[in-house]
Amino acid sequence: MRYSFRAILVCLAIAATLLLPGLKVQAEELNCKVEVNAQKVSNANKEIFKTLEEAMNEYVNTTQWTDAQFATNERIECRMFFTISSYDDATGKMSGDLQIQSMRPVYNSSYTSTVLNFKDTKIDFIYEENDPLVFNEMEMQNNLTAILNFWAYMIIALDFDTFAPNGGDPYYDKAANIVRLAQSTSESGWKAFEDTKNRSAVLSAFTDKATSPIRNILYNYHRNGLDIMVTSVDKGRAVVTQCLTEDLKKVYDAQPMSVCLSMFKDAKLYEIVNIYSQANSSEKEKIYDALYALWPTELDRLNKIKEPAK
Repeated sequence: MRYSFRAILVCLAIAATLLLPGLKVQAEELNCKVEVNAQKVSNANKEIFKTLEEAMNEYVNTTQWTDAQFATNERIECRMFFTISSYDDATGKMSGDLQIQSMRPVYNSSYTSTVLNFKDTKIDFIYEENDPLVFNEMEMQNNLTAILNFWAYMIIALDFDTFAPNGGDPYYDKAANIVRLAQSTSESGWKAFEDTKNRSAVLSAFTDKATSPIRNILYNYHRNGLDIMVTSVDKGRAVVTQCLTEDLKKVYDAQPMSVCLSMFKDAKLYEIVNIYSQANSSEKEKIYDALYALWPTELDRLNKIKEPAK
């Protein structure tokens, strides 16, 4: 019953954050595989990338991100894949991109659903071999730890949102603090209006009033949709249908270019096709029409929704 433990854990974590802000217990919330691909970098000591990968794995997986105590099997499954495209040996500066993925278990099943699947293209930081990565939420140590901190909190916030309405509130706040601290630096990826898909834009998409209903969609889609489908396919799928045809459209109408819409698509479109593979033709058509209005460039994948059930 992994799901029920996680749901209780979310509620306890929220209560601990709100009522006991000074309390800190051992919390290994993330089971994160961090990988570094430096194949694009030539004429460099490859050991530094191995050392970096080991340091980031230890940092992400041992830092206490919340006030909750997670059991080993409750840790959030996630992945961070760094692609280093340039490296300056003299300064230690690395540049590239970061693919972030996180998954959430579905109640009483072995299935895991992708919650986050996003590529952060604004990755620049300085790292010297064997430099310690030190966590400090009160000040910005360096851009590398700030990036890791931000995405760790976003992973947790989104995960908690899928288990309780507005469950991720405390962790969006922590991510917002990181963005605020970064405003006084010259580092890329943090400034509002610098880019419609940078870290600042991602945070705003989930916290601004106009687009924050995406968080209710995350909750209903997972908790009242996928979790219910295990015992009642039709009932759970009806909730998913409402999320996709009504609720998601409201977010689109409020901000059609919001990054949260493309993030939801990248995490969920493959899954949605599978959900409706056994639906009746009228339901398939309804979902197709709704999603085509949002993502007309995804015609190839959307067409699979209308294929006859096998």
